[in-house]
Amino acid sequence: MAHADGGGQSPRLTARGAATRARILQAAADLMYAKGVAATTMDDVRVASGTSKSQLYQHFSDKDAVVREVISLQASRVLERQRRRLERLSSLRGLELWRDAIVQRNALRNGAYGCELGSLANELADRDEESRVALAAHFRTWKALLAAGLARMRETGELGPDADPGWLATGIMAAVQGGYLLAQAERDVRPMEIALDMALDRVRGHASGSTADADQM
Repeated sequence: MAHADGGGQSPRLTARGAATRARILQAAADLMYAKGVAATTMDDVRVASGTSKSQLYQHFSDKDAVVREVISLQASRVLERQRRRLERLSSLRGLELWRDAIVQRNALRNGAYGCELGSLANELADRDEESRVALAAHFRTWKALLAAGLARMRETGELGPDADPGWLATGIMAAVQGGYLLAQAERDVRPMEIALDMALDRVRGHASGSTADADQM
């Protein structure tokens, strides 16, 4: 029979076992996003996933193992959404559409709960070094996607040669995460819109002369 090994999925896990494990993990991710990691207990996860105690501990040895897998799950979902837009990013208009998509998605909850990754980082970064390292790596991946798109914009002449993709991507990421936090506190996405608009204005300041002139027409 399959068993948990440090929270990792056993290669001998059956289809039924995999479905149970996925259900547990989804329940844990939902609870930790809405309630926070500290406020979510293993018993909460058991009840929400409709599993027995033996099933729960068969797949996850303890809460730390669940947290590690929740980070991985949330990161895979967030980064997949980001890749769909940012891997094609090559224009200021594309950057504006990316901004709109983030704001619109957050507006569905009126800013509640914040970023799936940011909320985990806020709670775990100073308390769990392994989680901090994992989350930092996921944020670097996200920033790298932005930086690559900005680099393409510079290569095509959309941005001038003085534009630093890494520097601009860091500023945009700070605006995203700060915007999530303020929107969460206010239950209003307007602060996120303002933060992102200011970050994008900085990018527009590096637009090539022809692009900047076209935007003003």
